[in-house]
Amino acid sequence: MLVRYVPASDLAALLDPEAPRWRGVRFETVALMGTPVGLQPTAAVRVAWTGKTIGAVDRVAVSAAHDGSTLAFHLAWSDASENRELRDTTTFPDAAAVLLPATPESAVMTMGAPGAAVNAWYWRADDERARNVVAEGIGTSRTADVELVRGRGVWKEGRWHLVIARALQVESREPQAQLRPGERSGFAVAVWEGSRGERAGIKAFSGDWRELRLENLPKARR
Repeated sequence: MLVRYVPASDLAALLDPEAPRWRGVRFETVALMGTPVGLQPTAAVRVAWTGKTIGAVDRVAVSAAHDGSTLAFHLAWSDASENRELRDTTTFPDAAAVLLPATPESAVMTMGAPGAAVNAWYWRADDERARNVVAEGIGTSRTADVELVRGRGVWKEGRWHLVIARALQVESREPQAQLRPGERSGFAVAVWEGSRGERAGIKAFSGDWRELRLENLPKARR
């Protein structure tokens, strides 16, 4: 996917999920699949979900833009119900994340490995601050901070519209995806359907890395 360069003033407007300017940014439809039950982190979860459908959302529309310092993703997907809070033991908040490799060796399927972390920009409908999450293997996800990533989601007429954004380069003691205009990386997407009891490793995701190409800065800005 090509991440188009836009001026900083335009990107500021694009932090609104309903901004009309997103209509002019090309999007890709990304197919999603359920995380295999065999990759769930505990035996209890594997037993509880054996034979059940994992991954209620089967596709998501993804577009992205950057201004040379910040990258914003726009995700849109169908969801018949808006779930913004934990109501009981079967209904959870809707959620989504963009996953990026912290190293060239990072793997999506196993949520990274020691020394080859996956960096997730994670948003949950009950917490609009979003979270910067790091994982180095199945069951190792941890919140690195709640300051670096911004997220805002709007549910309207059976569809979520979400913008999630972060600086291309960040300082952190945790392993992070570090991005630069003109370079290539990878990305993956995950979506949790709260009304179906999805949370943690029970989710829909896009599989292996898809190419992410950041458009270079205009010559005058380099």
